[in-house]
Amino acid sequence: MSKTLLYGATKIDETNSAYAPVESLAAFQWKNRVFVLFADSDNARAARQENQLLADRSGLDERDMVVLKVSGGSVRPLFGAADALDGKSIRRELEAPEAGEFAAFLVGKDGTVKLKVSEPVTNGELFAIIDSMPMRAAESMKPDK
Repeated sequence: MSKTLLYGATKIDETNSAYAPVESLAAFQWKNRVFVLFADSDNARAARQENQLLADRSGLDERDMVVLKVSGGSVRPLFGAADALDGKSIRRELEAPEAGEFAAFLVGKDGTVKLKVSEPVTNGELFAIIDSMPMRAAESMKPDK
């Protein structure tokens, strides 16, 4: 299983594209964390990932998540609101694999990629990564949460 955790670097190299905001998802910056799932509809790993994520809608909502599925050039929101997104731009900017292959990315509220996986991730793993982020810790301290 391949997982790349991009969160947690002690020194951020601003010239490294891994830390550059994803322009095609700029509408979500500072409002939502975005989980982007790449695969065709008949991909078993994508179906497993979808089912796992959507089984805990309250957990997604609590963490201000939007879940998007990119198939070819189309984008379908699985959780949260999203319109007028270009799947090809998102695929290119995230350097996702070719259409039909499974990949998933977590984009933080700052617009940068925090996690890249080539196998489904459990909600526990995903939420642990999010909950360890400084911005999430600050959100948890607010009285309205």
